[in-house]
Amino acid sequence: MEKNKKKIIIVGAGPGGLVAGMILAHQGFEVTIFEKENKVGGRNAYIEKNGYRFDIGPTFLMMKFILDEIFAKTGRQSKDYLNFTKLDPMYDLYFADKKISISSDDKKMKDEIKKVFPGEEDGLDKFYPREKKKYDKTYPCLTIDYSSLSKMIGKNLRKAIPYLTLGKSVHQVIGKYFKSEDLKLCFNFQTKYLGMSPWECPGAFTIIPYVEHTFGIYHVEGGLSEISEAMAKVIEEDGGKIKLSNKVKNIITENKTAKGVELENGEKFYGDSVVINADFAYAMANLVDQNLLKKYKKEKLPKKKFSCSTFMLYLGIDKIYPELQHHSIFFSKDYKTYVNKIFNEKELVDDISFYIRNSSINDKKVAPEGHSNIYVLVPVPNNKSNTDWEKEKNNFRNKVIKAITEKTKMKDLENHIKEEIIITPKDWEKEYNVFLGATFNLAHNLMQMLYFRPRNRFEEIKNCYLVGGGTHPGSGLPTIYESGRISADLIVKDLK
Repeated sequence: MEKNKKKIIIVGAGPGGLVAGMILAHQGFEVTIFEKENKVGGRNAYIEKNGYRFDIGPTFLMMKFILDEIFAKTGRQSKDYLNFTKLDPMYDLYFADKKISISSDDKKMKDEIKKVFPGEEDGLDKFYPREKKKYDKTYPCLTIDYSSLSKMIGKNLRKAIPYLTLGKSVHQVIGKYFKSEDLKLCFNFQTKYLGMSPWECPGAFTIIPYVEHTFGIYHVEGGLSEISEAMAKVIEEDGGKIKLSNKVKNIITENKTAKGVELENGEKFYGDSVVINADFAYAMANLVDQNLLKKYKKEKLPKKKFSCSTFMLYLGIDKIYPELQHHSIFFSKDYKTYVNKIFNEKELVDDISFYIRNSSINDKKVAPEGHSNIYVLVPVPNNKSNTDWEKEKNNFRNKVIKAITEKTKMKDLENHIKEEIIITPKDWEKEYNVFLGATFNLAHNLMQMLYFRPRNRFEEIKNCYLVGGGTHPGSGLPTIYESGRISADLIVKDLK
């Protein structure tokens, strides 16, 4: 392919930036990505310690077909770069008095509901067709840019509006299918992927459980961070450059137009377009000239609605726990109160909910032989709370370990921990540049979605494009991939 001399600078080698880089490098643009860390991936990177390899962030690969499409857009197949395993069951959910295994196999799922929630299995027959219609109508709205109001009121959204269940929460919509509060939770806890409460998250997002049950969940051998490594390889194969350990200090602008970047070491690099893959609010507060901003000035950012944060434990264990599924979620006894404390009252609670990934039962590459890596995530308030994590960290860690030993068969866990890494909301903010430690970025309330979310072609600075969870379509790996594709396609169109 003839080399296109137009230069693209990308700030950050997270999944959104890598997708944009893949597409643009394949199109012949001169792509350079600047990444502050010594590896690619951002929060989709890995931490390695004495043979234990942990994904930092995402662990569920949903909507694999989007990833396949991204590779196909560069003339490649994802299977040539990555080894995938479709998980069945997708995950186990634990309540105070019961457990249910969740499968993307319709018959298995219906039989499981009949066994655990007898009499409610027919709700699944209503869930699938109704949510399929919603998905079919709303998914196209997530694949286009909203760079103009005409896109907002275009045919895609007009077709989707009757299916968006406006004015209803995810919890209310799921209540149309199931009666038991615990069974409803099996189909609405997924709002945590957006860092939101099912009692507040817009009803449109019931497409998330539909997507899980229809397309399934995948694991990537070596961890989902391998996706980032594969994307970086594609970029370099097509002539793109990734400059690691190069932190961007600010975006260079002239006449309200992005011209390039200045690194912390003082070096300056110029291009025809700049793509920002840093955490959106962090970038607005730290990388962009405040005089150019109106909606997203630093002082206005805390007034926006942000997701919750997460407390992370990465444990290297000298044994394997085969009785625990690849993915398991343990709910607090009063989940609604727990969620309200986190999202609204911004308080820590004793009765926590938590998620465990035990990938070593399916993947021998993430820990030494006979050992396992245990990934633990606990939703907690973001840094709008008054939590002193330096003071609380060890106490909260002990609370999490205690909850695990009480609610699982890992009774001897503490005795088998060989390596341990903790990330608190303060760490997310200070070490990973996540604004307020809000790991799922801007919340997905109605006034922060679609046209009202920061746009892929950034509305406040010319020749500047956004990718990542803070822009349209939103948080989560598939939608972040989509943001990279949308922005790359816009750049190709704009620079023709």
